[in-house]
Amino acid sequence: MQYRLDKRTGNKLSVLGFGCMRFPRILGKIDMRKTEELIMHAIENGVNYFDTAWIYPGSEEALGAVLEKNRAREKVFITSKLPLVMLKGGTDYDKFFNQELERLKTDYIDYYLMHMLTDLDQWQKLKSRGIEEWITQKKKSGLIRQAGFSFHGSQDEYLKIVDDYDWEISLIQYNYSDENFQAGVTGLRAAAAKMPVTIMEPLLGGRLATGLPKDSVKIFEKANPGLSPAGWALNWVWNQEEVTLLLSGMSSMEQLEENLRLADVSAAGMLTAAEKDVYAEVLERVNRACKIRCTGCNYCMPCPKGVNIPGCFTAYNASYSMGYVAGMHQFVTTSGLTSEKGAAPSQCVKCGVCESHCPQKIPIMKEIARVKRRMEPFWLRFVGACARSFMGVKRKKGKK
Repeated sequence: MQYRLDKRTGNKLSVLGFGCMRFPRILGKIDMRKTEELIMHAIENGVNYFDTAWIYPGSEEALGAVLEKNRAREKVFITSKLPLVMLKGGTDYDKFFNQELERLKTDYIDYYLMHMLTDLDQWQKLKSRGIEEWITQKKKSGLIRQAGFSFHGSQDEYLKIVDDYDWEISLIQYNYSDENFQAGVTGLRAAAAKMPVTIMEPLLGGRLATGLPKDSVKIFEKANPGLSPAGWALNWVWNQEEVTLLLSGMSSMEQLEENLRLADVSAAGMLTAAEKDVYAEVLERVNRACKIRCTGCNYCMPCPKGVNIPGCFTAYNASYSMGYVAGMHQFVTTSGLTSEKGAAPSQCVKCGVCESHCPQKIPIMKEIARVKRRMEPFWLRFVGACARSFMGVKRKKGKK
């Protein structure tokens, strides 16, 4: 196992982190026997970073039970998250955090994240409800060792959040298909100068492992018959020195063993020029299905009405290149469905500010309308409106 240094703490973190959202299940319940085998085999082979969250059903309880049974708590770093979408007010911070300590059967959490921040406005609202003081108190008492956030939003909002607080860790979506999606490479490099940056979705929910077009798979096989598409995807992330570690949601021993083998030989700067050309060729095939030639440069941002223009275009393109379900999955997170503010195409008022800044001269207003027609059917707009209304009501009640 290779390790990279958290320079703020001196912690040596395994480059392969265990994402605990996808533990194996039987009839909807976590299979504790298989889960214990996976967790302990990972630890025995050097994995020392486990990422879970309050909203992952049964995940915290399963991880806590396995670590307690095997007396392995002190061998690992645990990351969990405050469920922002569940909060009614500042008094809920302790409610959820204490539940997490009980579930994890621990008296401290190594890395504690604000879960799914989407924009600076959301963070500012948390600050107005005392989150900074709460974090400070928990750190002084030793219950939280390091504080950070996970992110789903646009690049400009990510950079604002990074600069607004002395964060100690950040979690972003990043892979060779999403180099300019959400925080993107610009966000990664900016944040890495201040804190460790961990990566979620290195396989884009498995789609870069098993969901690629056939011609793209053949390109990988020709370049290196012994390396799977998943291996190519993980190596691309590990190649970048700004990345501290990546998370993989492993649900089988086969997946774990393959990832362990890859992690053992991973290194920053490991890719040759020829290998980088392979990724470019694969993406060229994938991007042939793209309908909007957006490079994700983010020059069109910020949108005055909050529309996540590059993110919406990426999800729209993915709905053609990787399938409608895959594209819709990206769109739901990109459009801020769980955010009170939202970032969906339906918020566009055709002001034209974005088009004046686009170096690709994309007719953004016209393309946003196309995205809306395909990705925002009436039922989804209705669900989003209900979700935002519900979050607004909860927040108002929390203030009382």
